[in-house]
Amino acid sequence: MQFTTSFVPEIRFGNHLHATIGKAAKELGAGRVAIVIDGFLAQAGLADAIAAQLSGEGIESRTFSAFSGEPKLKHVREAAAVVTGCDLVIGIGGGSALDIAKIAACCAASGEDAMHYALAANPLPANPLKKILVATTAGTGSETSATNIFANAEGRKLWIWGRETKADLVLLDPVLTATLPATLTAWCGLDAFIHAFEAATNRNTHAGGQFYAHEALRLLSGALEIAVREPGNLDARGKVLLGSCHAGIAIDNCGTAVAHNISHALAGLAPVHHGLATALGFEATIGWLVEADTPDLHAAAQACGIGSATELPAFVSGLMDRVGLERALPAAFAGYDAAALAGEMRAPENQPMRRSTIREISDADIDVFARRIMALPKTL
Repeated sequence: MQFTTSFVPEIRFGNHLHATIGKAAKELGAGRVAIVIDGFLAQAGLADAIAAQLSGEGIESRTFSAFSGEPKLKHVREAAAVVTGCDLVIGIGGGSALDIAKIAACCAASGEDAMHYALAANPLPANPLKKILVATTAGTGSETSATNIFANAEGRKLWIWGRETKADLVLLDPVLTATLPATLTAWCGLDAFIHAFEAATNRNTHAGGQFYAHEALRLLSGALEIAVREPGNLDARGKVLLGSCHAGIAIDNCGTAVAHNISHALAGLAPVHHGLATALGFEATIGWLVEADTPDLHAAAQACGIGSATELPAFVSGLMDRVGLERALPAAFAGYDAAALAGEMRAPENQPMRRSTIREISDADIDVFARRIMALPKTL
């Protein structure tokens, strides 16, 4: 067996670590910093608190928080304009904030537009701006991943991939996740769980990635329900946050599979939270997937604390029940049918996830999965 594991940034974990951001920026030699932060967190005063930390270290700062929802090309371009002239980017928030920060750090360094790098059209700059990433949700694993997602002007999801987008330092502070509502905790946590599961079981999996994926499955299986029910439980929050980070490392090495093909396809039709879309896609396909009956599937099941892969469909549905996942789509999907979703699942940008799935996905399979998803209520 041969495999290569990708570079993992320095990771610091602990409660109240966000109070050390200014000091960390100074350690990295920063003189002028751009803070890319979720609007909600900025309004709550976190951006000002970090700016004060930076000022205390003699570091100038500017803030970009004019974005919401999934990252869009417009957001990335506006962030890059703010970041230009800085020598460090601090990304704080969920996956959207982190992806925007990472892409902007590359674009500001090179002067190129994000579309110049989309779908690996051109090499990323060799010397991007330095980056500190602080995750405040536990789902995407973007803080350790080389993959970055944004939607182009037509709303189609694209990706930018490369070591150059990775953080120089990751700060994991469970305190920053404690105010995340139960619904978002569940959606994000399930996204992390599925990252770990798909990385541990797809065609690209290997022992290096499974080391992180299996630990993520263990952490998330044991702590996600508690984090949803007890939002102030920092032990559970920390385990979910660390599980998400490990899952991010796993997909950085091994990628994802069919559930992400479906979630990206859904996002190509209408706005939907990535974690919700991925969870719905996972539940719709897990029974079909485990028929592959591979050793990797059984090992993933055991990491979840169950005996074999045949138990996974019931385990997954039970976990989703316990965290309160409503099996429904946003009302914006009422105007679309299964054929529309199937068309998006076949789109070129979604084929890597189709190909990496451990079972071959036929066009007939796609039609079946699309019908299952689009039969869900459109009530959110």
